[in-house]
Amino acid sequence: MHPQVNPPSLAEQAYLFVRDRLVMLDIPPGSPINEEELGTALGMGRTPIREALKRLESERLVVAYPRRGTFATDVNISDLAHISEVRRTLEPMATAAAASRATDADRATLTELRAQLDTGVPSEDNAELLRTDLALHRAIYRCVHNPFLEDTLIRYDNLATRIWCVFVPRLSGMAGHVDEHVPLLTAIIEGDAEKAAALTLEHVSGFEAAIRALI
Repeated sequence: MHPQVNPPSLAEQAYLFVRDRLVMLDIPPGSPINEEELGTALGMGRTPIREALKRLESERLVVAYPRRGTFATDVNISDLAHISEVRRTLEPMATAAAASRATDADRATLTELRAQLDTGVPSEDNAELLRTDLALHRAIYRCVHNPFLEDTLIRYDNLATRIWCVFVPRLSGMAGHVDEHVPLLTAIIEGDAEKAAALTLEHVSGFEAAIRALI
C-alpha cells in the first residue's frame, strides 16, 4: 500500500509555476511581476501568489522594492563564479551520495531517463534541451534523499540555468552538454560513487568554461 501524498498547496503550485517561468526566462529578467495576472492564470487569489513570491525572493529569483512592486531579478554574469564555486563543492558530493543511496525505484527512474536520452532530444531546440537538463538534475537530486541538500542544489541549478538561457543562442554543443548525463546516470545506477563525483565535477566545470569562453 502506497503512502498517501498530499496535493501541493496553492502557494506551492504558484511557486512551482512562477519559479520555472523565471528560470527559463519566460518572465524576462528585470520585468515586473503582475500578481493579478498570475492569479488569473492560475485560478487563485493573491495570498498564495504573495507567499510564492516571498519564497522566490529568498531564492534570488525575484526582488521586491517598497512602493514599486516585485520584479524578476537580473541575470548577472558576475554571479557565475560564486554559483560555480557552490556547485563544484556540493554537486559531486551529492551525486556520490545518490549513487550510494538511490533506491531500486530511483534507479528504475534514472534508467528510464537514460533511455529517453538515448532516443534523443531535438538538438536544435535549445529550450527543450534546457528543460531536459533541469529535469535530469532534479531527478538526480531526489536520489540524494536529503531534503535540505536537494533544496540547495535545485536553488543553485536554477540560477545557473538562467545564465544558460541568456547565453544559449550563442552556444554550440548544448546537446552534447545534455548527453554528458548518460555516463553520469550510469554511474549512479551502478552505484559507482567515485565515478559519479568525478563526472559531475567535470560537467559543472564544463558549464562554467563554456560560458566564460563567451564573455
